[in-house]
Amino acid sequence: MKALCVALLAVAFAAAGSAVADMVSVPAGPFTMGRDDGPADERPAHVVDVAHFAIDRMPVTNAQFAEFLNAVGLTNASGERLFDHDDRDARIRRRQGKWTADTGYENHPVVEMPWAGARDYCAWRGKRLPTEAEWEKAARGNDQHRYPWGNAAPDRTRAQFGTAYNETAPVDRARAGASAYGALDMAGNAWEWVSSAYRPYPYRSDDGREDRTAGPVRGTRGGGHDSPEEEITTTERGRHLSRNPASGHHNIGFRCAK
Repeated sequence: MKALCVALLAVAFAAAGSAVADMVSVPAGPFTMGRDDGPADERPAHVVDVAHFAIDRMPVTNAQFAEFLNAVGLTNASGERLFDHDDRDARIRRRQGKWTADTGYENHPVVEMPWAGARDYCAWRGKRLPTEAEWEKAARGNDQHRYPWGNAAPDRTRAQFGTAYNETAPVDRARAGASAYGALDMAGNAWEWVSSAYRPYPYRSDDGREDRTAGPVRGTRGGGHDSPEEEITTTERGRHLSRNPASGHHNIGFRCAK
């Protein structure tokens, strides 16, 4: 029995180490959120003080989300839908009694999960969705960059954008687009759900927008594969994006924080 407990502990520590290795560290401190020369929902630029946190280096993939579905199922205890498996845009199917990613899409960002599916996946991994402020700091850093990599114009080495409907790419392909903290794919490929309700700025974590109960429209960040260049900035909030939080969408994914 003792040997079994030791072995189980070793597995748990190895899994924890793997999770940490797949995340990047973002230091505590203030940063400027939003901008004064952009769309109305990105104004005003304001300083937000963020505690130290870690965020996934890359978005959650189809293969990773399939593991979650096999462990948890399509709905949670509250009856909330976790994945729109019956949508033709989904890249995860049930085959021989097991959820698996479509061949060739295993390492693409998972899409078609409602906000509750993203929230529950992160909790299943011992993590949580990032707040909107955390996501922006991880992408923008302290230098008010227009894009995660800086201010240079985007191209396909840095981001997947301006492509056809449903034309996602592997999450680790655009390595030249890494943020100052080393996070990949924070511009383009798939928009990302955040924990925060979509409310006007200035951002405040204590005004109710961080209530994790499903219901209100949530923030989405980063732009998608079918976004134009002006929608993959570090401050873009997805104001024109279709994003009913109770449904999945072909161009919205997520990553976790802790």
